[in-house]
Parts: sequence; C-alpha cells; structure tokens
Amino acid sequence: MGLLSRGPRHGYDLKREHDQRFGLARPLPYGQVYATLGRLLRDGLVEESGPQPAAGPERRVYALTAAGRTALDAWLADVELPGPVASPLHERVVVALLAGRSAAGHLAAQRRACQERRRALSAVTSAPGAALSDVLAAEWALAHLEADLRWMEGAARRLRALTTEVQAG
Repeated sequence: MGLLSRGPRHGYDLKREHDQRFGLARPLPYGQVYATLGRLLRDGLVEESGPQPAAGPERRVYALTAAGRTALDAWLADVELPGPVASPLHERVVVALLAGRSAAGHLAAQRRACQERRRALSAVTSAPGAALSDVLAAEWALAHLEADLRWMEGAARRLRALTTEVQAG
C-alpha cells in the first residue's frame, strides 16, 4: 500500500519499485505482488483504476481507496516492538541440550555463519554507489547480527550451568 500511496500503479511497476527500495531486505516474487493486490482488492483497500495502455499486454492499474489510505496511516502509526524474548537460536541451544546434542557445537556453527553474513553485509554498506535502501537494510541486519553474536558469547560462557539446569529438569 505504501508504494501505491504515490499514485495508481500496475503490478510490474510495484515490483520494480519494491526491488529498488527493499530488494535486499525483503525479496519479493512477482506472484506475491499479484496475490497481495488480489487480497487488497478483496478487502477494499485498493481498487482497479482501469487498464493502462501499453505497447505490450494491457495492464491493470491499482489505486489506494480511502480505506486503504486509512489502513496505511494506521500501519505507519503503529509502534514496532522487538519480538518475543525467545528466538529460534535460543530454542535450538536448549533443545540441543535436552536431546543430548552439542549446544557448544551448534553455537560455534551459528557463530561462523553469522560472521560470514556480517562480512557480506559489511561489503554492501561500503560498496561504492550502493543504493541507500540497501545500505540501511544491511546496517539494520548488521546491528541484529552483532546482538546475536554477543548473545552467543554469553550463552557459550553459561553452557555448563545451563546444561546442569536442563539435566536437572
């Protein structure tokens, strides 16, 4: 809906702008564009504003309705809080201990994968001519990776106590 806030557009234009603004952060298949437009149309948040003449096939043009603008404003006003206290990483460490597997091994493998991802994202932030939206997405992901790496360091220091706690169960 945010991409339609600038005016009526067809799916191809929405996909192109999405990829330009959010491609690194949130890849989007073409099929999802049209499925989402279908749901928004069904829910009365967008309307077809008529076909757009083009050299190729006729394209449907979509525009936000008043309800769509209201929903977009509500979404923009919503405050985003961090997710749940537990994460899949935390759950895997605990389950590894419950299952008698190596939580230390899992943490080490996860740490290596995060460090590799950090190198790749750092390359995006320092790439000459990188799109600002890609740099912002990479910086956001880097901040989360750094937090995950700090958590893994703390978890590795506490593994003996956690193992005792889980085994006492």
